[in-house]
Amino acid sequence: MKRFLLPLLVLFFFVLDSVFVQLLSAELYNSKRIMVPHFLAVIIIFLTIYGSKKHGIIYGLIFGLLFDIVYTDIIGIYLFMLPLLAYIASKIIRILHTNLAVVALITLFELALLELGVYEMNFLIHRTNMEFSVFLQQRLLPTLVLNLAFIVVVSFPFKKFFEKFARELDEYGQ
Repeated sequence: MKRFLLPLLVLFFFVLDSVFVQLLSAELYNSKRIMVPHFLAVIIIFLTIYGSKKHGIIYGLIFGLLFDIVYTDIIGIYLFMLPLLAYIASKIIRILHTNLAVVALITLFELALLELGVYEMNFLIHRTNMEFSVFLQQRLLPTLVLNLAFIVVVSFPFKKFFEKFARELDEYGQ
């Protein structure tokens, strides 16, 4: 049962992303602000930092492809970005401490990179005509605020879970 816990947890947050998109729909609240939950990206970053770099990148590849297939019309944006974020997190964390405040800032920085990457790709292929300043005000900042709230709520349990996961990997020599 333990071996299925991590994939089920990541799958749960994969589905939770779409549930929150429906709950936070801008049209539902007559708002111009777009809040995009990136709970899947947060869990992959935390897995990379507190668990295993290898597992973070692998889960980033698998769930990035799954995310592209299910939620986007363009295959490759999340397939490329999620493993890249895991790799960047693994390199940054070698320099900085792994306390929760630093990890939260790293995660927010990486979520900003993810949003910028998705925006730029959509802008380049003419899937959006949103100006960059409008993107910053109406999408990036609300998205970062939402995900910061999520990080504050789940960071301590995620840290403990992934540290235990890393210890179990060390015990089994993986």
